[in-house]
Amino acid sequence: MSIHIRDVCRNFRRRPMAAKKRSEMMEETRAKLIASARKAFAEQGFAAASMDDLTAEAGLTRGALYHNFGDKRGLLQAVVDQLDTEMAQRAHDIGARAGTGWDGLLAEGVAYIEMALEPEVQRIVLLDGPAFLGDPSQWPSQNGCLHMTRQTVERLIAQGVVRPIDPEAAARLLNGAALNAALWVAASPDPQDVLAKAVEAFRALAEGLLARPS
Repeated sequence: MSIHIRDVCRNFRRRPMAAKKRSEMMEETRAKLIASARKAFAEQGFAAASMDDLTAEAGLTRGALYHNFGDKRGLLQAVVDQLDTEMAQRAHDIGARAGTGWDGLLAEGVAYIEMALEPEVQRIVLLDGPAFLGDPSQWPSQNGCLHMTRQTVERLIAQGVVRPIDPEAAARLLNGAALNAALWVAASPDPQDVLAKAVEAFRALAEGLLARPS
């Protein structure tokens, strides 16, 4: 009886450890595929990138890709989510160093637009992303960015810096303006020229939210 109990306890301890190891291996596999795809999509574009080549680069098989992402489009979604989340965090960090809350809000939006000049961001997030994944405003990664912007707007309203308007509406319009400006820059034959115009217009639109002295 005691031997049986010991065996049961031993097996009980092994199962969580085995499950944890499988989970870690799955995360490692996903990370390898995303890293390989990110490189391939940036260099070749989504349509031209070969699934066989990018899985071989990761030391994996097509089966691993299908198991983790469903198909090549699912892998693109994962890459776009990772990149877009990184962009939002980088922009937020830049905004946090800008000084006042209002300056930070503007700096965050401008930083996001300026990232449209980066080849990896331009090709994967702003060109191939919308072409193969649809409306960027509906991407899961945009929800996190929207949440951060809404929190900032709520603070600025409470401080009397921004007009007492609906914070979600303001956050959606600000994020939408930055996103569409970045898409415009990425698709332009002269990104640098368009960037200057886009940033100027973004600042002017955002300033319309400011509370005016009575």
